[in-house]
Amino acid sequence: MELKLMWIIAQRELREALRNKWLWFYALAFAALALALSQAGLAGAGYSGLGGFGRTAASLINALLLFVPLMGLSVGASALAGDRERGTLIYLLAQPVSRAEVFWGKALGAALALMAALSLGFGLAGLALAAGSGGEVGPFLALAGYTALLALVALGIGFVLSTLTRRAATAGGAALLTWLGLVFFGDLGLAGAVLTWRPAPSSLLGWLLANPLQAYKLGAIYSLRATLDTLGAVGQYALYRFGEGLPGLLLAVLAGWGLVSFTVAFILFTQRGEA
Repeated sequence: MELKLMWIIAQRELREALRNKWLWFYALAFAALALALSQAGLAGAGYSGLGGFGRTAASLINALLLFVPLMGLSVGASALAGDRERGTLIYLLAQPVSRAEVFWGKALGAALALMAALSLGFGLAGLALAAGSGGEVGPFLALAGYTALLALVALGIGFVLSTLTRRAATAGGAALLTWLGLVFFGDLGLAGAVLTWRPAPSSLLGWLLANPLQAYKLGAIYSLRATLDTLGAVGQYALYRFGEGLPGLLLAVLAGWGLVSFTVAFILFTQRGEA
């Protein structure tokens, strides 16, 4: 696999992704919300005791759980399916490039576009907070790091959907359903399971970590130097069981989700007989 060819494909994918109007719609909506929260200085329910950057970052967690997975899934779902529908993927594979170069080049370009969109929201919020409060920047940067990992996980899942579909509209619909499942039905299903089976905190923690959004929420709250008591017995058990190693575990869970999703997408892409 030649890195030069992969970078050329990545540049092309970056340009294509940056033309995605939905990506910038989500990015601008998130940026506007981030600015509004930074100006209002909201603390967010259950996250009291945080000031400056940490306080506003806590207010952003629920918004990030909605916007970021949707952005990643939409970009990833259109990456391969869109080119396949237009016929450009067949043309690209007919060139002296390997499937690995095509896949990882497109993945790199899509990831760069996604990071650019996220940087817009975090950058505007950070500038507003620095000018208005001068609070501690550490929690805000930690939240940005966790959010970048969540975005890559969503992008990888989107690539899986894109390899399985032939039309961009179908991939977009599958991405929306996946987003609904992770964001809404995941929480509702977990709440229903708790009411039905009343699992022990250790079992419930395992269920939470099975959903990358829940792992992100745990890590984001911890990064703000707040207690996990806001998550009840699960948060307290997580701190008791893993202590200072909890952030590393949560980062490993998110990184593992990203690695597995991109690996599965790559295997599916290389095994397809047609483009």
